[in-house]
Amino acid sequence: MYRLELNDSNQLHVHYKNHVISYGLDGSLPNPLEATYAALAGCAGVYSKKACKALEISAEGIGINCKPMVRSGTLVPKRFVTEVSFPERFSQTERQRILEEISHCAVKQIIAEGADIEFVSNEVTAV
Repeated sequence: MYRLELNDSNQLHVHYKNHVISYGLDGSLPNPLEATYAALAGCAGVYSKKACKALEISAEGIGINCKPMVRSGTLVPKRFVTEVSFPERFSQTERQRILEEISHCAVKQIIAEGADIEFVSNEVTAV
């Protein structure tokens, strides 16, 4: 379960297991939308590393840059570009395999295709 307690500060601290994920509402930390972009970048990294493991090669030196391109006048992205740079030692086949794996990122799939998730908000009695 993810849990947070609100206060009057400009930060939110979401607790999950023994982790705390913090967000800023004033630019002091990423906001939840920026954290979503970071999750997409992280997912690209996870899938790149999975591909390298399957190929039995080191992921060392792979660079990943992600750029959200927002719709005019909104914060909603129209396009999300993931740029991957490879060290020279990677063959074209290895590069293509890694790029293909990145396209299977679960976070990306949820955003792009939806997951038929029902979102429910309800009130509970405070303890």
